[in-house]
Amino acid sequence: CCTGCSHLCLYCYAREMAVRFGQVKPDEWKEERIRWDDVRKKRGYIDGTVMFPSSHDITHRNLLPCMIVMGKLLKAGNRVLVVSKPHLECIAAICRAFHEYRSQILFRFTIGAQDNDLLSFWEPNAPRYEERREALAHAFHEGFETSVSVEPMLDPDHIEDLVHELMPYVTNAIWIGLMNHLRRIKVENEAVKDALQKIDEKQSVERIIAIYQSLKDSPKIKWKHHIKKIVG
Repeated sequence: CCTGCSHLCLYCYAREMAVRFGQVKPDEWKEERIRWDDVRKKRGYIDGTVMFPSSHDITHRNLLPCMIVMGKLLKAGNRVLVVSKPHLECIAAICRAFHEYRSQILFRFTIGAQDNDLLSFWEPNAPRYEERREALAHAFHEGFETSVSVEPMLDPDHIEDLVHELMPYVTNAIWIGLMNHLRRIKVENEAVKDALQKIDEKQSVERIIAIYQSLKDSPKIKWKHHIKKIVG
């Protein structure tokens, strides 16, 4: 229901696609333009799980229209996978508004690292680690199903510490995945070039196999398909 995202993640596939197909100019993506025609649409039942949102995040600027769409999806009986780099206030508002529908909601929060310097580099305007962890804990304590997406891994060297800290608040799964399509990420300066090189080095086959061996016995750890290809 929104074109653009103020988080401005450097690896964002949605921004790259929107710019490539002429939907927005590169500097317009951060503006978060609400598509009110999509907000006003009727929403019926869809077989399976509905992921929402899929090409932007939930922020303070678009929270109301996002909640209108979510409300329609839930009232139609849909199971909704809410995907976000979570702002605590936004998640608390969703939990309050849709508490009676909590059996239909699974939160999946993207938390790629504990290191706020890494997060602020790759995801400049997204919440800090502590706020994301607190949002996860809040949804958990409010009785919602919870999961985490560690995709992309921004700090493979400390992935075990991240999993250990988040696991108590996860009812469903922690998904681990790589940063894909590195060559499609726009290299705007030397800092981005160096950061991409570090990610590429830390995603080596040896390191991925070591991470897999370390975490494979946990029933809540799930692996994205690129990691499955590496480990066989």
